[in-house]
Amino acid sequence: MNFDLSADQEDLRDGIRALCAGRFTSERVRLGFDQEMHKELSDAGVFSLRTDGFSWADSSIAFQELGRVLVPGPLVWTHLANGAAGCEGIVTGVESWPDQSEAVASGEHRVMVEFGAQADTVLGLSNEGVVCFDAEAVRRAPQIDWPLDPLTPVSVLDKFPVGELFLGPDAAAQWRLGGAVLTSAYQVGMAQACVEIATSYALARDQFDRPIGSFQAIKHLLADMAVRAEVARAAVDAAAVTLDDLLTQDSAILSEVVRPVAGARVLAGEAALANAKGSLQVHGGMGFTWEMDVHLYLKRAWMLNTVFGTPTQHADFLAATLTTTSS
Repeated sequence: MNFDLSADQEDLRDGIRALCAGRFTSERVRLGFDQEMHKELSDAGVFSLRTDGFSWADSSIAFQELGRVLVPGPLVWTHLANGAAGCEGIVTGVESWPDQSEAVASGEHRVMVEFGAQADTVLGLSNEGVVCFDAEAVRRAPQIDWPLDPLTPVSVLDKFPVGELFLGPDAAAQWRLGGAVLTSAYQVGMAQACVEIATSYALARDQFDRPIGSFQAIKHLLADMAVRAEVARAAVDAAAVTLDDLLTQDSAILSEVVRPVAGARVLAGEAALANAKGSLQVHGGMGFTWEMDVHLYLKRAWMLNTVFGTPTQHADFLAATLTTTSS
């Protein structure tokens, strides 16, 4: 499989990278997600790529660039819901929302919703399909003051309103796969950025009258990080291309893309987390300070490994498929 980008894809990548460099500096990203940031991303076409005729592979390229600079916000959900009836403005959601029958029976289900206070639309994915919930009720819910990722505010609901089912189970299954691919793409961008940040610091930081990047231990660490990021990128690109190919055919074979998506989710999640830890190690004590961006990559990696399936869950799924195949 050829993973070289086409000329159009290179233009897309360069355009999103230029947008991020000009609009989403570290100083602005640290201020968090807001309506203006959402508007700029929307005006740039980030959320409407697929409805504008682009593919999942193209969207993956865009999200890799967003991940490089840690653009905050419910980007994946807003992208997934673009063009769906009734999904306006800032969209967030939960991919493991209980079925309506379970919700009515229990009347209670503690759940955390990212960016709930900023959302115009709140969605949930269940076995029944895609459900739309009362955004106003979510906005009134209390927020966690210090979540794991300081740039990802979280609203906590003890009791949630019963929602309205507006898309079926096939759509929910496709959204889960697409969300996993885009989240993994974002993590690939993070992993690549951690390599670049650590390499730059290793070349600038002197110890014993020489750059620390000349030390063999640092070289090996940076080389491992670079390989890890590239392997994850190839896996995510392959998953996105497979998703594109299968969605042009009968939706009944959608299950065939689950395995490559799971593989991409494992590799991207591990790459983002391991490379953030590696970058922190290269920075030494400086990496633990608030002024450096390294800790933000580490915290975002931890947080993203809890959405659209954890790497452990996807690894268990892959192991089960291998066992089934071998038997």
